[in-house]
Amino acid sequence: MNRIDVKFDELKEKNEKALITFITAGDPNRDTTVHLVLAMEKAGADIVEIGIPYSDPVADGIVIQESSIRALKNGIKISNIMDIVKDIRKQSSIPLLYLVYYNCIFKFGIERFMEECNAAGIDGLIIPDLPLEERGEIAELAFRNNVYIVPMVAPTSEERVKSILHNGRGFVYCVSTNGVTGTRDKIATDLESYMNLVKRYSKIPRAIGFGVSSSVMAEEFSKYCEGVIVGSAIIKLIAAAKDKKEAVSKVSGFVRELKRAML
Repeated sequence: MNRIDVKFDELKEKNEKALITFITAGDPNRDTTVHLVLAMEKAGADIVEIGIPYSDPVADGIVIQESSIRALKNGIKISNIMDIVKDIRKQSSIPLLYLVYYNCIFKFGIERFMEECNAAGIDGLIIPDLPLEERGEIAELAFRNNVYIVPMVAPTSEERVKSILHNGRGFVYCVSTNGVTGTRDKIATDLESYMNLVKRYSKIPRAIGFGVSSSVMAEEFSKYCEGVIVGSAIIKLIAAAKDKKEAVSKVSGFVRELKRAML
């Protein structure tokens, strides 16, 4: 089984919800990325998304955009990120996903990308700009390499939810509100109705992301789904830290607080 399935099964047995955290690969540097993933797992993260930096990210707000710019200025490349994952895999079996834009995969070579994901130990991909109609070839190559393509739905996806979730694997990334990523004080979406709609068309776990900025929000969101995704709030802590030690310490403390609130 894919590590994502195993993790959600373990959490279900314990009656827990998944805390899914996000960081950008190479921000502020390669070594810190490895330490942050391991530290987040130790603090309670169940699954980690690793963002592959991209110069034109359509779904990312300013906080994650800036983290991508910092990483790209450091010269981070996909081959370096694959090596980061290999280093993490020497010490951890936590489920790992890439959040990656299609152009990065296309330029790297779709088949090569999937094969290297498998070899490095990546369990899934979140591709925000991959249209449903273009998913066929890439999904087939991913499946062959035991890499899940995680479907994304939004509150405005109502008429297309059934099609988007057809053959979905891992979990459903449920965008909490229209717009881009970023911390928010509140979400206006009717989460109960939204999650019921998703559940109607898919049996895989649902995880809510975009805008979760505090343990209070994580606790509230977790009532409606099987997982909560936190990204921009973590990136802010990394950006404000003066060095690796402070970044790891602050992120660990925040992740611990989030997980505790969701229990």
